[in-house]
Amino acid sequence: MTQVSNDGTSAANILSNLSIANKEPEEASNELGQSAFLELMITQMNNQDPLSPQENTEFIAQLAQFSSVEGLERLNGQFESFNGNFMSNQALQASSLVGRSVSVPTDTALLTNGGIVAGSLNLEQSTSAMEINIYSEGGSLVGKVPVDGREAGDMVFRWDGQYMEVDGELVDWSAGEEPLPPGEYRIEVNAMIDGEAEQLETSLGANVNSVTLGNDGSITLNLAGVGPVDISQVTQFN
Repeated sequence: MTQVSNDGTSAANILSNLSIANKEPEEASNELGQSAFLELMITQMNNQDPLSPQENTEFIAQLAQFSSVEGLERLNGQFESFNGNFMSNQALQASSLVGRSVSVPTDTALLTNGGIVAGSLNLEQSTSAMEINIYSEGGSLVGKVPVDGREAGDMVFRWDGQYMEVDGELVDWSAGEEPLPPGEYRIEVNAMIDGEAEQLETSLGANVNSVTLGNDGSITLNLAGVGPVDISQVTQFN
């Protein structure tokens, strides 16, 4: 397993480590090569019983079997080469993600000093009213943002600790108060759909602190305020 962080690790070092990790110790080969097979076949023909010679079909069957095995060996070699190139591309991709922001399905966000928490959600049905609730790390409700009804579709919001912008419109939910301090917060979005309150799934932005490369080629993003997340869960690269 290889980890890429924002401490200046270069892609070249990553590829070098992968090459060393994937390299297997050399062993003496006991496999029957093409030349040895032909020599064995000729020896077999020279020493066969002249009164009961081996049928031609038997030699042809042996040749066909050897050709099949040889073809499988070439295919395995090509697959190993492809796998090595794939791992190299994964390493380069991983190194470029460190320090960037991505959006993943979560309700937890890390608010940094002077930073902004970006979020999005998808409304499968129109809603008559919405409410965005913000909770502190300890679970206390510290902010409540009423939002007018929305048609079905995507909705985006941005929050800086004091002001929130929903679909480009500024909503002031704490006018005259000091902004909330940096830290981890939980953001919960509730909507009235068909007369009933329903909690919606949100995707929030988070910074990629480091990337872990699995031996099977998997990529795990270690996100600030969220934790480890598989790259397949990313909904947007910011």
